[in-house]
Amino acid sequence: MEMLSQKRAPIYEALERFRKMRIVPFDVPGHKHGRGNPELVELLGSKCVGIDVNSMKPLDNLCHPVSVIKEAEELAADAFGAAHAFLMVGGTTSAVQSMVLSCCKKGDKIILPRNVHRSVINALVLCGAKPVYVNPDVDHHLGISLGMKVSQVEKVIRENPDAVAVFVNNPTYYGICSDLRTIVKLAHEYNMLVLADEAHGTHFYFGDGLPVSAMEAGADMASVSMHKSGGSLTQSSFLLTGPNVNAGYVRQIINLTQTTSASYLLLSSLDISRRNLALRGKEAFAKVAELAEYARKEINQVGGYYAFAGEMKNGSSVFDFDPTKLSVHTLDIGLAGIEVYDILRDEYDIQIEFGDLGNILAYLSIGDRKQEVERLVSALADIKRRYQKDKTGMLSQEYIPPKVVMTPQESFYAEKESLPLEETRGRICSEFVMCYPPGIPILAPGEEITDEIIDYIVYAKEKGCSMTGPEDEKIERLNVLKEE
Repeated sequence: MEMLSQKRAPIYEALERFRKMRIVPFDVPGHKHGRGNPELVELLGSKCVGIDVNSMKPLDNLCHPVSVIKEAEELAADAFGAAHAFLMVGGTTSAVQSMVLSCCKKGDKIILPRNVHRSVINALVLCGAKPVYVNPDVDHHLGISLGMKVSQVEKVIRENPDAVAVFVNNPTYYGICSDLRTIVKLAHEYNMLVLADEAHGTHFYFGDGLPVSAMEAGADMASVSMHKSGGSLTQSSFLLTGPNVNAGYVRQIINLTQTTSASYLLLSSLDISRRNLALRGKEAFAKVAELAEYARKEINQVGGYYAFAGEMKNGSSVFDFDPTKLSVHTLDIGLAGIEVYDILRDEYDIQIEFGDLGNILAYLSIGDRKQEVERLVSALADIKRRYQKDKTGMLSQEYIPPKVVMTPQESFYAEKESLPLEETRGRICSEFVMCYPPGIPILAPGEEITDEIIDYIVYAKEKGCSMTGPEDEKIERLNVLKEE
């Protein structure tokens, strides 16, 4: 395929043809191009509602593409340097689960860092595979988990040569990358597949001077959140596969859980965004990195805050850093990241991506401009002046290595009972607890509950973190395994 074809957007083009045909709809959806739901048209506009249509012959079918969707997949694979690309409409969660489910079955071992997104462990609940965790390194000052050290990955691979796959974050939420090329080499020597969670790495495929992308590093599968830094509509993603993966089988796995009524709003947004990045991504992401660099310089001049970046690289657990990420450590001004997050929104009308116990993350992408960044910087300076206090007694957001007692599946489906949080010490958890975002579990099913974890949950709730996962919406009780 010559480069020229990246100018095409087959799904978008098919929808444009469809729009001109004025077809009489005796199919679903029942709003019939919006006629049956005027308020919806009022909110979204007739153009948008008019192409909210069902799979029909001229528009192909996501479960079994033969025409325009197939072509869109081929263009995406070409743009990302993959052997095959699948358009996903269940978010990157569905892409991550499809990766895990297509290489793991009940009892198989998978090697992974514990700071994975909940969707990975959810997939283990579904298929019954056994997690073998590599504890990520932790930066104690910043209180964030880093990448996996190659030496630790190598040790775990040697101890578990029967594992089927190694799972890697590329990058983490904070922009930190492990040494993916070396991990791929190691895993492949032992005939293990490498799965990469690139929810936050879409731009790696289209920028200069950015960390290596999964496909370029030789990974076997990657989940790419096109809707994060890539500009498509929320919930739309790509699942990429390499040459050693049977794409037909992956399609069957995807079809086990993905909807049979894929939204053409999401599909066309993937098609258009892929075209946009293939044609203009390089310049666009160079601007984003430049903007982030400018913001870091300005924020670090305010004092008290620390906007960290490439200087953290250590050749191992921080092998590389994504320069578009604007992560700021806030503890030294005596405020938890989540407190800064709340103040920014409530008093400055600035919505950032997330705050945890020690840091905030402002998400920069192709849609940002200098004036918004300047507003953020001056708000942070103002917050320091108005709210700065002594930081004694503040927890830094530490990673707590889990005590894994059982597989996620066994514990999730076991007989359980609900206990008040403070009475769960020493018991085995049978549900998830996490702050969202980023959605990395503090507790996952099958892990022992310790004092440290209970303190962490109580503190995070006090500081105002959005806690999710447990059945009890107030998070005052946890489900634990019944004791015989």
